[in-house]
Amino acid sequence: MNESNKKMQLLGNVPIPKALLALGLPTMIGMLINALYNLVDTYFVGGLGTDQMGAITVAFPLGQIVVGLGLLFGNGAAAYLSRLLGRGDKGTANKVASTALYSSITIGTFTIIGFLLFLKPILKQLGAIESIMPYALTYTAIYLTFSIFNVFNVTMNNIVSSEGAAKTAMYALMCGAVLNVILDPILIYTLHLGVAGAAIATAISQIVTTIIYLAYIFRRKSMFTFRIKECHFGDGIISEILKVGIPTMLFQILTSFSIAMINNAATEYGNSALAAMGPVTKIMTVGTLIVFGFLKGFQPIAGFSYGAKNFDRLNDAIKTSIIWSTVFCIIFGLIAVIFSKNIVSLFTKGDLEMIRIGELALRANGVSFMLFGFYTVYSFLFLVMGKAKEGCFLGACRQGICFLPVILILPRLFGLSGILFAQPIADLLVAVITVFMAHHLHKELTIEKNNIAVEQK
Repeated sequence: MNESNKKMQLLGNVPIPKALLALGLPTMIGMLINALYNLVDTYFVGGLGTDQMGAITVAFPLGQIVVGLGLLFGNGAAAYLSRLLGRGDKGTANKVASTALYSSITIGTFTIIGFLLFLKPILKQLGAIESIMPYALTYTAIYLTFSIFNVFNVTMNNIVSSEGAAKTAMYALMCGAVLNVILDPILIYTLHLGVAGAAIATAISQIVTTIIYLAYIFRRKSMFTFRIKECHFGDGIISEILKVGIPTMLFQILTSFSIAMINNAATEYGNSALAAMGPVTKIMTVGTLIVFGFLKGFQPIAGFSYGAKNFDRLNDAIKTSIIWSTVFCIIFGLIAVIFSKNIVSLFTKGDLEMIRIGELALRANGVSFMLFGFYTVYSFLFLVMGKAKEGCFLGACRQGICFLPVILILPRLFGLSGILFAQPIADLLVAVITVFMAHHLHKELTIEKNNIAVEQK
């Protein structure tokens, strides 16, 4: 059996638990290591001082937007590609993969240039106060300049995952992450480059990941050909990509916006409050990326099953993914709650106020994170099924529709505590909304399944 047939067999016939492990586990490991190197970045920069920690904290939302550009085309294409493979339409799949890749590089380049031209006012809006600004400018200018490689990597990661090549995605992420961890202490401390060293280490690791993906393309390991001449913006291709890609990008923008709002609100309580938001955000990002990595395995299975109208397999994948992701989220949340003080203490030289604020924030986020797997499964599911409106709404709830009213009201009533508990309260509201949306979706799937059964008789 050739490589292409093995991938199709994995998506369509292998038992769900085994298929989820085969596709989700490698991507989950890759994204875990990727998240950990971001955390290691924060750890090493934390040793430089509170202002330096504040600098990478305010830069984080811009990094999320850059990742969003890759997700706009990568995740948008991945959802469509898995359905096309389920239908056996490889010709259109080649066009979709090529269009997504080259579009992301083009749009990404122009966006990054725009950020660099207006970098200082952007950072000011993100919460960079006078003492933090020099470090923020240094770190962010280097990071953004080389982030086009990250746009390419995120796009490829999603496309590669959609064809069932989860191990390739894992190796690419792992190699870049391990290299970053090695380079961080060398560049930051041994060569005395400070925050610039952290940015350079990240840039080099992203370039290495790009090289691995290019080797995958040029060695023709992929199901897709990635030819410029196959870029096609007609026949509904770009609209299908954007139908899922725009909600995903919106989620990233809202994530960046919510982090910026928290950072801005925290600046009123001093540098320690702002610096505390950095490690808490990065720690919770580790948990979210692990769930996202696992669900990258769920996504192609769900899309392939829905495209092939195999509803029993689709329901099995949904049920198993909810159980597994929720168990993980409960364990991760409990660790964040129980060891909050010890964890936050790792990211400061001894700023007791930063530890106090960070401990409270991490505990609150740990409790609400226990629900994250449940509503994220359905957020992925709506998008991969091509239900853009529902997916867009649910994706926008956590960082936008539910979060914005909470972050605008609670700090006025409860001060700093209102800031720290804003995201957890928004998470609870999203979980309630998801229950009603999930019930309606399963009713629709049952009706569609029964209609097909009638037609086949």
